[in-house]
Amino acid sequence: MHVVYPGSFDPLHNGHFDVIQRASRLFGKVTVAVLENPSKRNFWLFAPQERVEIIRQAIAAARLTNVEVDSFHGLLAEYMRRVNARVIVKGLRAVSDYETELQMAHLNRQYGNHPETLFIMAATRWSFVSSTMVKEIARYGGDVSKLVPPATAEALRAKLSTIGG
Repeated sequence: MHVVYPGSFDPLHNGHFDVIQRASRLFGKVTVAVLENPSKRNFWLFAPQERVEIIRQAIAAARLTNVEVDSFHGLLAEYMRRVNARVIVKGLRAVSDYETELQMAHLNRQYGNHPETLFIMAATRWSFVSSTMVKEIARYGGDVSKLVPPATAEALRAKLSTIGG
C-alpha cells in the first residue's frame, strides 16, 4: 500500500524521521510530501527543494528503500489523487495536535479520492520536539544534533552561517 506523509518539515527533526521509519516498516511505499506554499515564502527557513534534499539525505543514510520524497502545493487531497494514494500518515505529539489533525482529516475526506488518515503517535523521546523549537535553538547557537538527523544538523549550520543565525 502507498501512503503519503505530508508536512512542511522545516526542518526535518527526529520526531518526523521516527514517523517516516515506522511508516516504512508498515507500508510498501511511503512518499514524504513536502508542502510548497509560495504565500509563506518568508516564513520558511529552507526552500522546498532544500527540505526535499535534506529528507532525501536522511532517508539514504538510513537505507529506507521504500521511501521517496516529493513536493506539492495546493490541496493535499488533490495531490493524493494525482499520486494514486489513499492513506495519509500524520504524526501526533499531543492532544492539541490531534484536534487540528482531526479537522484536517475530515476535510480531506470530502475531496479527491476520499483519503483516510492514519495517526502515528510520536515516540515519547521525540514528543517534545518541533521544527519551531529546533530553529530557535539553532538560531541561538545551541546544539540540535540530538534532535535532528545529521543531514538536518549540517543544513542548519550551513544556512545559519550564511544568513547570520
